[in-house]
Amino acid sequence: MPPSATPPVAAPHAENVAFAGPAGEVPPGGWAQGPVHQPIEPDRFTRFVLRLHERAPRWAVPLAALGCVGTGVAYALISDPTHSDPDARPTCLLKLTTGLDCPGCGGTRALWYVLHGDLPAAARHHFLFVFSLPFLAYLFVSWAGNQAFGWRLPELRISSKVIGGFLAAWLAFSVLRNLPWAPFTSLYV
Repeated sequence: MPPSATPPVAAPHAENVAFAGPAGEVPPGGWAQGPVHQPIEPDRFTRFVLRLHERAPRWAVPLAALGCVGTGVAYALISDPTHSDPDARPTCLLKLTTGLDCPGCGGTRALWYVLHGDLPAAARHHFLFVFSLPFLAYLFVSWAGNQAFGWRLPELRISSKVIGGFLAAWLAFSVLRNLPWAPFTSLYV
């Protein structure tokens, strides 16, 4: 072989190489292309949903989300969770089976009190839920306004550390409210 010619270079992992040059060399730029995957043809239901999504107006998804929120608010207003029979069974599966308050226990009652303007009673039933409501409401209005009307409200930037701290506080609240000792029994709902 003449000194100016370079020997052919074999691909480092031949099983990952879909094709190589005539002498097995790797194309310029390093690694050879891997196998090409053909997209799978979507089924009829998927095509229907995609067509429906393409034809839906911009405001349809925010309106559906608002309908879900409205249904939850209507349930809280109609059911009046603050008054129940003393011997009524709990509706929460965790409380029904273990007798422990779950992380969301008291949330419906807190929402009922918020809707009636009694923030101290709402905070008594679920303080973290009441604390998070303004943030959740702003995030929803910001998202829905952008989706439906193209509004650009100032972005609420919440770091992952803040979210992690909030979730840790919620976990601690969920554990502490189930302890049977003196300062923690006030958290029982």
